[in-house]
Amino acid sequence: MKKTICLLVSCFILLGLARAQAQDAQPFSLQESINYALQNRASLKATRNEEKIAKAKVGEIRSIGLPQINGSLDMGDNFVQQKTFLPSEFFNDPNDPNSPPPGTFVPVTFTPAYTGTATLTGSQMLFDGTYLIGLKAAKTYTELSRKSTIQSEIEIAEQVSKAYYGVLVNRERMELLNQNLTRLDTLLSQTRIMFDNGVAEKLDVDRLRVSLNNLKVEKQKAQRLMDLSESLLKFQMGIEQSQPLLLTDDLAEVEVSMAQLAPESFDYNSRIEYSLLETQRELAELDLRNKRSGYLPKLFLNARYGYNAANNQFNEITKPGNWLEYGYVGGQLQVPIFDGLRKHYQIQQAKLTLENTKFGFESLRQSIDLQIKQALTELTNALDVLDSQKENLDLAQEIARVAKIKFQEGVGTNLEVVTAETDLRQAQTNYYAAIYDTLIAKVNLEKATGSLLTK
Repeated sequence: MKKTICLLVSCFILLGLARAQAQDAQPFSLQESINYALQNRASLKATRNEEKIAKAKVGEIRSIGLPQINGSLDMGDNFVQQKTFLPSEFFNDPNDPNSPPPGTFVPVTFTPAYTGTATLTGSQMLFDGTYLIGLKAAKTYTELSRKSTIQSEIEIAEQVSKAYYGVLVNRERMELLNQNLTRLDTLLSQTRIMFDNGVAEKLDVDRLRVSLNNLKVEKQKAQRLMDLSESLLKFQMGIEQSQPLLLTDDLAEVEVSMAQLAPESFDYNSRIEYSLLETQRELAELDLRNKRSGYLPKLFLNARYGYNAANNQFNEITKPGNWLEYGYVGGQLQVPIFDGLRKHYQIQQAKLTLENTKFGFESLRQSIDLQIKQALTELTNALDVLDSQKENLDLAQEIARVAKIKFQEGVGTNLEVVTAETDLRQAQTNYYAAIYDTLIAKVNLEKATGSLLTK
């Protein structure tokens, strides 16, 4: 009696936990799962930070062309004053027998003991060809970073879609296994009654028990795969593993239409890889222009304004009246003359890089054509296999139904029932494997045609 009460209490507790988890489960459709992943995947957040870094880089480069202003204050003690040698003729006095003889040098101290300088400097770039082109290249690099983010988003949408479909297929398979268990358990109970009444043999009961035990093991394995597929989906979405999920999409509602997935006219620009290559080509062209602009002169406007002071007494240089004002404004023109052919070889490298980028378009177009053809073939084959497995499943269900009726009416054997049930489970496994293959082929074709993630 106590064991029965404990068992009932445990069942109620488990039932309460299951209901609590169901209430806490967050519902997700496929599109909602993709949107959640696009907002919460850590790897994508890092990619978006790289995009922000690229935008900040544009501001950094732009700042080079803005006025550069610096201020400095320098005060110091020349504790060892520097001396300069002057010819003795400057100090020669014929009337002084101690005056230095001609032809010698006399050390003289010109440096005061204490000096101070306060300076404000400013410069403004007036013309620099490399700066102007570099600014355009920085903006183009920002565009390249943005397209790289889109590429990452497409890859995440692909991963989430495949994981989501995997959970849907496993969920349907679990429901079917539960139905098989119920049906086989009912058949076992009926066969036991027939055995008790002398209509069936003990061997018939044992065969069904073996099938039932095998089916229970198969269900346990399927449940573990179901849990693993849900964990994979949570990982791809960037959601906590402890968070229960409720998938709202139904496998029967997923449409796979060759007419929708295979457009008659394909535009290579719909593939983000093609757009990325176009931006890389633009960057290569700007790099070539930047190398060539190195032969152009550079013009700068410079200015300085400040005060300086010097005295052998420190308290004298701290007085404002002892500071002398000075100022300067002028221009600087830098003209490249000869750099050992460094820019010449840089231009050669930039030309070859640009040429390789152009070659990349041909290779990418061929690769995209092959991917589309391969995806179309995979989907066509998957649909053919799915149709065949669906027909096999219908036949296996009918055979299992007839075998059960014949056995119950005494015109069939138990072995026929067990064989039919085994064939039915294999047909079910093959059918859901075909569904999964079809859905994966669908996602691959959507990615190949650039229609997987559209904004």
